[in-house]
Amino acid sequence: MKRFMKTGLAAGALIALPSLALAQDAAEAAPGFDEIGPYIMTTLLFCMAGFLVFFMAAGFAMLEGGLVRSKNVTMQMTKNIALYSIAAIMYWLVGFNTMYPGDFNGFFAIGGQTVLDPVGVAAADAALDYASVGSDFFFQLVFVAATASIVSGALAERIKLWPFLIFVVVLTGFMYPISGSWQWGGGWLSEAGFSDFAGSTVVHSVGGWAALAGAIVLGPRLGKYGKDGKVHPIPGSNLALATLGTFILWLGWFGFNGGSQLAMGTVGDVSDVSRIFANTNMAAASGSVVALILTQVLYKKPDLTMVLNGALAGLVSITAEPLAPTLFGALWIGAVGGVIVVFTVPMLDKFKIDDVVGAIPVHLVAGIWGTIAVVFYNSDASLGTQLMGIIAYGAFTFVASLVLWFIIKAVMGLRVDEETEINGLDMAELGMEAYPEFSKT
Repeated sequence: MKRFMKTGLAAGALIALPSLALAQDAAEAAPGFDEIGPYIMTTLLFCMAGFLVFFMAAGFAMLEGGLVRSKNVTMQMTKNIALYSIAAIMYWLVGFNTMYPGDFNGFFAIGGQTVLDPVGVAAADAALDYASVGSDFFFQLVFVAATASIVSGALAERIKLWPFLIFVVVLTGFMYPISGSWQWGGGWLSEAGFSDFAGSTVVHSVGGWAALAGAIVLGPRLGKYGKDGKVHPIPGSNLALATLGTFILWLGWFGFNGGSQLAMGTVGDVSDVSRIFANTNMAAASGSVVALILTQVLYKKPDLTMVLNGALAGLVSITAEPLAPTLFGALWIGAVGGVIVVFTVPMLDKFKIDDVVGAIPVHLVAGIWGTIAVVFYNSDASLGTQLMGIIAYGAFTFVASLVLWFIIKAVMGLRVDEETEINGLDMAELGMEAYPEFSKT
């Protein structure tokens, strides 16, 4: 019996040897975590950061819904969900590969549709030095949607729905990706040394320039400015909603800036992401506090809308360089953003440029400031190159937007008629109200 058992064990070992050898060969052939880890972690970063930036769409919707009058809330909600959806389709159709065309070094090149990695892609076929196509595409997509949301808020309460959405098609499919390729797609500004870490200029000032051009062509809301030049404030419908929107945007900004590290495969990368979170938060906090104090000093009472926009201006200000500054550096950069909002809002009113939500001071002017502030902490950046980038983005986006707004106005009109504006766009354009139980009978 013992002899039989010994013989059986020996035979079993002989049978198992080929399987063990194959398993050993497979283990040796399979890449280890040192090789695939950066790909996995960076893909995860893009997905998580993308979720946060996507939620900023809700923040923009709530902010705008709170700062417009109740008769126009449904229109703002419709515009925001429509513009995000259009941006998603246009960025897939042409935008992503226009903005990131590969080995491109020039002014623009129109790309084709985005193609994802195959199902169950093998490590040997994946871009192990970066991340999955799907995660990269999604992360970049949510940025372009934020740009369109900036325009939506500034032109609220008097623009027609479909002309606005046509503008969004061109902005998200062509204008934003073309100019974005100059910096983030390896284009001429990148080669020149222009620095914009997460998009103070590439994203925020582009949205601000497009909004400024639209506000000029569209004109102010009825009753906003008197014949004597006096400014008549038009209060929003729900400041609680606007405050919620600001907090959602603040939350989403951690993904906006943190994800722009574009890597999470090393201890240094993960530490840098956490540093970006801390600096982003500090800039927002200082921007809101400065706006709170300044409005108390200037107007004898704090202005909540200014405080909210002060936080957002602080966020925009730190976006061009959220990694290099110290916490004190982030504090004073964001604080300047708060100052910008408080003084730029009344300055726009002097020029009778009606910006319903303060998008132009927050995203355009603070975006310019943030791009300039890069030189204080990034030794590789120069003031001349930063100014060149600001001018290039401003000239291209403002002129292209101005031309497009005029074309749309000539072809199909931009602005609702006076009666519709007085009664509200919700009923005239959409046939429904956000708060029907409060409407007059």
